[in-house]
Amino acid sequence: MNQDENLTCRSCGKTFVFTAGEKEFYAEKGFANKPSRCPECRKSYKASRSHGARGEKTMYVAVCDDCKKETQVPFKPRGDRPVYCSECFIKHR
Repeated sequence: MNQDENLTCRSCGKTFVFTAGEKEFYAEKGFANKPSRCPECRKSYKASRSHGARGEKTMYVAVCDDCKKETQVPFKPRGDRPVYCSECFIKHR
C-alpha cells in the first residue's frame, strides 16, 4: 500500500526518505501534507521556534495574587489582571 518516497528538503535542499511507516503515522494523526523538511532541519526548526526568534524567554518577577509568594512569569504583569504562581494558576483554571 504505502511505499517509501524520496522528498527534497525545503531548507537545505537534500533528498530524504519519507518512509511507509511515517506515512501511516501522518495518516493516523490526520496530517494532510507531507513533511517539507528533512529530519535534521525539522529538529533545528522546532528548536529555534521553541525559544522564539530572539532566543531565551524573558521571565518577569511577580507576586502571586493568591498565596503572595514571589514567582516568575513569561509576560510583563500590567496590574490590571491577577498574576498567579504555577500552583495557584492550576487551582484557578
